Amino acid sequence: MHVLKTAALCFFMVVQVVGECNIPPSQWCSSEEVARTCQVYQQCKDYIQNTANVPVRFTLYYESLCPACKDFFIEQLYETFQKVGSIMNLTLVPYGNAWEQKIGDQWVFYCQGGKQQCIGNVIETCAINILKNIDVYLPFIHCIENYSGIQPSIAAQGCASQMNIDVAPILKCSTSKMGSDLEHQMAVKTNALQPRHTYVPWVTLNGVHTKAIQQKAVDDLKQLICETYQGGYKPVACSSLKRSVRSYKLNNKPEI
Repeated sequence: MHVLKTAALCFFMVVQVVGECNIPPSQWCSSEEVARTCQVYQQCKDYIQNTANVPVRFTLYYESLCPACKDFFIEQLYETFQKVGSIMNLTLVPYGNAWEQKIGDQWVFYCQGGKQQCIGNVIETCAINILKNIDVYLPFIHCIENYSGIQPSIAAQGCASQMNIDVAPILKCSTSKMGSDLEHQMAVKTNALQPRHTYVPWVTLNGVHTKAIQQKAVDDLKQLICETYQGGYKPVACSSLKRSVRSYKLNNKPEI
């Protein structure tokens, strides 16, 4: 938590502090507990909201039917978003190690994991575009990623049934030019990475990728988000948790 800056002290000095507040004014906004004890909670809240409450931008570049991506999605990403999603600006890019070719007016995709992997990528891309609300499409994709040994289209139908989602537009999108164009946008985002990705899952934090960021995200994404956030009161769940998952290297592309 940021310490209240000197420039704002004049505002708080007009507040009459009662009760047991033996804390210097410069520390009144150091935590929610302190702010409430000193009876300046609302003032601190208003001040902090107007300063640095910018969510942490986190982007996951991944592909469907990828064991390492599945591990990260389920064990790190989903749990982290559930607990500290209020301080995250999360973007999913389902493309990974695929490559594309334009045939006629439509993009065709090739995946090292085979046709079903490409289908899964497009289904998840269509879900993001059609469902729009991350609080809806993230659990839906999480459900799909939880399935093992099942074709993505079948998994999508099962998950949609469980979550009362109309899956028809998503599946229609996944086999149409619309889905092809949307997945091409995921390809453009992935291919624009600097440095270029060499494995999946691949992550960026506020637009930046380093080995240290990647390792920290894999080990404890929640802690990484909490440490990076520069805003005011952090979610209660900002605590340490250690894990590790695998990653798949980018294989050489077979000839098209």
